[in-house]
Amino acid sequence: MVSRLRTLLALLLMLPVVPALGANLTVEPSRTELHEGETLTLVIKSTMKLSFSLDNIFDLGMPDLPMPDIDKLEPDFKVLSQNQSYSIQTINGDMHGDVTWTFEIAPTRTGTLQIPALSFKGATSEPIDISVRSGTAPHSTAEPKPAFIELSADKDQLYVQEQLVITVRLFFTGNLIRGELSEPKHPTALIETLGTQREYKRFRDNQQYRVVERRYAIFPQQPGSLSLPPLQFEGQSRDAVGRLKYLRDSAELFEIPVKTPPTGFTGDVWLPASSLTLTETGLAGELTIEPGQNLSRTLLLKAQGLTAEALPPLPTASPDGIRSYPEPAERTTDTGASSLIGSLTQTTALVGVTPGVVELPEIRIPWWDTTSDSEKVAVLPARTVTITGAGGAVVEPATPALPSATASAPSATPAEASPSLWRWISLVLALGWTGTALAWWLQNRVPNRPAQREDTKAPQEQALFQILCAAARQGLNNTPELLLNWYNRFHREGDFRTLSQLLAYLQDEQLAAQLGRLQRHSFGRRPNDGEAWDGEPLVASLNRLRKTVPRTPTDSDLAPLYPASLTSRV
Repeated sequence: MVSRLRTLLALLLMLPVVPALGANLTVEPSRTELHEGETLTLVIKSTMKLSFSLDNIFDLGMPDLPMPDIDKLEPDFKVLSQNQSYSIQTINGDMHGDVTWTFEIAPTRTGTLQIPALSFKGATSEPIDISVRSGTAPHSTAEPKPAFIELSADKDQLYVQEQLVITVRLFFTGNLIRGELSEPKHPTALIETLGTQREYKRFRDNQQYRVVERRYAIFPQQPGSLSLPPLQFEGQSRDAVGRLKYLRDSAELFEIPVKTPPTGFTGDVWLPASSLTLTETGLAGELTIEPGQNLSRTLLLKAQGLTAEALPPLPTASPDGIRSYPEPAERTTDTGASSLIGSLTQTTALVGVTPGVVELPEIRIPWWDTTSDSEKVAVLPARTVTITGAGGAVVEPATPALPSATASAPSATPAEASPSLWRWISLVLALGWTGTALAWWLQNRVPNRPAQREDTKAPQEQALFQILCAAARQGLNNTPELLLNWYNRFHREGDFRTLSQLLAYLQDEQLAAQLGRLQRHSFGRRPNDGEAWDGEPLVASLNRLRKTVPRTPTDSDLAPLYPASLTSRV
């Protein structure tokens, strides 16, 4: 008989349960006072009268009860986890169900918060006030805090655009099942991750913690005060006996004053760094070349505590007697464990043109040493290049002859010249006339040859112009260099060594204004307030310039002065 009753009871419990009216609802928080970063347990209970339905006796699923309107807790509270349990009992012949919902919630701000009145099946609970205090809660050494965040910075004040390194350490106990640690954010500051995440163990208050350490480089772009939002951590872990713990903490970095650049700084571009070097390779020993020969000069600017984009362009102009062909500058930013290191490499081919002694000018780059809080200058000394004439003889620049009272030695007359010299001169003149006549005959035989040359040169010009427009549209720092190279290669009067010379010749005010805007955007001493670069006006000026300037003639049969291997690198 007892066995039959147990079987019948089991079958009744497996039948679908339909909640009836008359439910009540109670809400019980585990505590009403806590500190920011802590969590509390919210227990919601309801007792209701139940009735069983035999419509689907073969449905062995358990009751699928709805949830209270827990979404009312937002935005003051965040639900971390939830659990549901229920039991059924008979009271005076009626079936009653006891349902319990358990929520782990965390406050999202400090102050007096309220758990609002919740509703379920026509029943409504009473609102409950929760007090959330700022700061961390005191805890005894016997019960160490299960998780907390520590923040530190390498400086208590800095200049605008100077590197600030902050270290974030997360301490926690137990085996971490789930965890999420937020990253520092700022609307205008540039933030970069330094190195990889470190994990190790450390004792704190006689308790062993597991530590996750991250480092960030922050570059404030505006003077004033640097304030970062609090960093948040949420996770779950299991202790030694397998109990589940909810981990949550937040920490905020102290405000750091950000100063404007010193008024006495003499540089055109503000460069705050812990170290900055300027080196040169390629020009070693005696610099002696012949006209048409080239030297490869590489300048390397490296700064610790700056990104590569913050470095100014290196000079590529050359003095009279030498023509320069700069390659596109290379910018790289290396990420170390404690700092960013920006590098700018500029390689330029120097080709001798006029025999003589030419001096490459000194290069000076002022920068601000953040370690000693003083201005320093990176200097590359001047270099002398000797361009020899025929047979390796140095031809000094011609100077006007001054009158002298002393009679000079008489020069040789034509009658005294060697007969063999006249024969060689006659032979050269004859070959010249023959070559001219042959060129004239070939030009008449093949009238379409200049057009064919233009067709082979047009794709090169178009490709280089597309690269120039792409750099201008993106606001790249090498846009002026690409403009100078494109103009010198594909236009008749193109023999300009600097951008200023080209702009003075073109007299294009719109183009000059757009290039000036690009320079201010990339290398200005004052921050640009995060303004996005719009390169379309500059691209429009370049397209207008391309349509109006004359092209280089293509029907010349003269051999090029510079080798094709050199010009192809431009």
